Amino acid sequence: MIVAVHGGSFDPVHVGHLLAGAWVTWTAQAAEVWAVPVSTHPFGKAIVAPYAERVAMLQSVAAHVPWLRVSTIEAELPAPGFSIDTLDALRRRHPTHRFRLMVGADVIPETPRWKDWARIEREYEPIVVGRHGYASAGAVELPAVSASDIRDRAGRGAPVDGLVPAVVTDHVRRLYGPKR
Repeated sequence: MIVAVHGGSFDPVHVGHLLAGAWVTWTAQAAEVWAVPVSTHPFGKAIVAPYAERVAMLQSVAAHVPWLRVSTIEAELPAPGFSIDTLDALRRRHPTHRFRLMVGADVIPETPRWKDWARIEREYEPIVVGRHGYASAGAVELPAVSASDIRDRAGRGAPVDGLVPAVVTDHVRRLYGPKR
């Protein structure tokens, strides 16, 4: 089975993540998408919600999406979590699967900073998903949705409906909403 590994902060998980995963499965680039929330971001990206909360949100969504699985493997690996180490660990644990790395077109300019990007390209055949404002050959551009915009909206008390899966809307409001 081909599995697309979708790493990210998922802070919070949003419909853009799901649209990307749906596109990957609907175009038969992978049979499943495994969401792998980062435990510690390798480039020091600030993460607002605790790891357990982000995992809980993903699991709430995965319960309703047949092609989506949640992997907490990065919590078991040494920090920071490098994609190549995560992919290698997944391949060791699931030798009958073929893993492909799923990335947004927005990260392609950053790949020279990634650990062993050339090996990722060679061994894990990245699937590049288009993002609004980031051109990439072969990537379909999906609607503009971003976690930072969702956190900002929630922090202002603005609606986030339609941007996050309905099953995590209350979770998002609680985690990122106005502090009393």
